[in-house]
Amino acid sequence: MDRAPGLSVRLKLTLSYAGFLMLAGVLLLAAVWVFLLRYVPERALIVPGSTGTPTHDVFPVRSNLLHVFAPRAAAVLVFLLAFGLVGGWILAGRMLAPLTRITDATRMATNGSLSHRIRLPGHKDEFRDLADAFDTMLARLEAHVAEQQRFAANASHELRTPLAISKTLLDVARTDPNHDTGEVIDRLHAVNTRAIDLTEALLLLSRANQRSFTREHVDLSLMAEEATETLLPLGEKHGVTIETSGDITPVIGSQALLLQLTTNLVQNAIVHNLPEQGIVWVNTSVRPNSVVLTVENTGENISPQLASTLTEPFQRGTARIHADHAGVGLGLAIVKTITHAHDGTLTLTPRSAGGIRITVELPATAPHTDR
Repeated sequence: MDRAPGLSVRLKLTLSYAGFLMLAGVLLLAAVWVFLLRYVPERALIVPGSTGTPTHDVFPVRSNLLHVFAPRAAAVLVFLLAFGLVGGWILAGRMLAPLTRITDATRMATNGSLSHRIRLPGHKDEFRDLADAFDTMLARLEAHVAEQQRFAANASHELRTPLAISKTLLDVARTDPNHDTGEVIDRLHAVNTRAIDLTEALLLLSRANQRSFTREHVDLSLMAEEATETLLPLGEKHGVTIETSGDITPVIGSQALLLQLTTNLVQNAIVHNLPEQGIVWVNTSVRPNSVVLTVENTGENISPQLASTLTEPFQRGTARIHADHAGVGLGLAIVKTITHAHDGTLTLTPRSAGGIRITVELPATAPHTDR
């Protein structure tokens, strides 16, 4: 935003300090003058000598005092003005030094340098609170930008893979007319389906990040039941048993996104499971101020360090057992984004017996009844 040039804050503070000092000096001199007028008579009778009949002379004391007091008072005011300007300039500079450091850091951040920190020393005050808040904002912004850059790089890599495979298949079909066309079409269909799934997942992730959805009353337990019923054939196909339990869990949010969240969790629990006789437990519960969705499964042992990275985009844990449902690497990243978009928390805890327990905690709301 373009602004007209004006006085600096340091100059304004200097003039304010000097003006206040001048005002205090004037008031002090005025008080002295009033005190002198009160106790000094207007005229004085002076009796010179001690011989003979005294001669009485009357002198104007106040007028003489004014002639003596006024020049000295003016000199004092000039001194106060000079002292106020010099001292105010120095004092304002010292007071505004932290603000200058904050401004310099802001300019560096504007130019793209997010690694710089103010780290203002000294005891707690308003400037240091501002500097600490700015440092915290820079740290979060730097982490967010780094995460977005990693996401963009990973997304580009993931999207490039099916495109490269499609190009290779087309080149083979063009150079070898006798090649089985049906096989090429089937492989192109599979690759194209994967690219579409990845694109839709990216769009869903972006939509959840922007929180561009309509909020309504949703029963999270119904979303869990619907997701479980939808994925029962997948579980039966791979020998995984799904067990559901829990209470009515009313929340306010997007029904479509919460259904996607639950579906991703249950699907992830099925895909990352034992080769046979695997189990998935889905439970909903109510706490005093929140509702909880818990999905846990059997499977391989997962370290806490690995579990903490599974919500990153395109981060995969143990090798997928069922290659026909490999996914696109965004399942838990979408779960994390949807959870945060609903002001909730997501917790991943490895089970001692193998597998993982994933807990989604969302703010509770009163049950909604239609009339």
